[in-house]
Amino acid sequence: MISCKNIQKSYDQLQVVKGVSFDIQKGELACIVGPSGAGKSTLLHIIGTLDKADAGSISINNQEISSLKAAELSAFRNKYLGFVFQFHHLLPEFTALENVCIPAFIAKKSESETLKRAKELLDFLGLKDRLQHKPNELSGGEQQRVSVARALMNQPLLILADEPTGNLDTERSEELHQLFFDLRNEFKQTFVIVTHNDKLADKADRKLVMKDGLIIADTTNV
Repeated sequence: MISCKNIQKSYDQLQVVKGVSFDIQKGELACIVGPSGAGKSTLLHIIGTLDKADAGSISINNQEISSLKAAELSAFRNKYLGFVFQFHHLLPEFTALENVCIPAFIAKKSESETLKRAKELLDFLGLKDRLQHKPNELSGGEQQRVSVARALMNQPLLILADEPTGNLDTERSEELHQLFFDLRNEFKQTFVIVTHNDKLADKADRKLVMKDGLIIADTTNV
């Protein structure tokens, strides 16, 4: 599903990722952990095509992404990848339903099919009564679930999450953790999650530990 070979990334004279290699299988829920500054988010952004590695190669679903041009990358990202961030990045002028629909409209999918799937996702995530609410009318946990629905809109093969529970309290964090596992089981998607939450990492199928730009441990949880 994902194959990373010798990924390297520097900003000016600072080398942030120092030759990282690993594979993640389809349907795995993998967590990347480590101290701040270890290179976790940079690596995630490179996998998600939001940043470009200085060296190395990444293959997702047998597609070597470093060979894609800007327009091709954008289309690949929209079709195959979903993103969940610490800050929800919902558009404030749009309702929950409209926010979820955006990736499908970008992909030029039909309005009727898009609305149907968006409503199904929001229902699955416990938000069927919040469709017409704007982000400022939703709790933090509800906003994060809307962002999860948006990430799932185009049925991506891979969900990438960067500190998705960073702004949530303990109860809401645990709810979102369980939701990731439920989604993995229900939709068979692959998850790569950068987190400081040890509980989530210890429950994941894979736990990759980064330090100083390197993966220093790779554990499979049975």
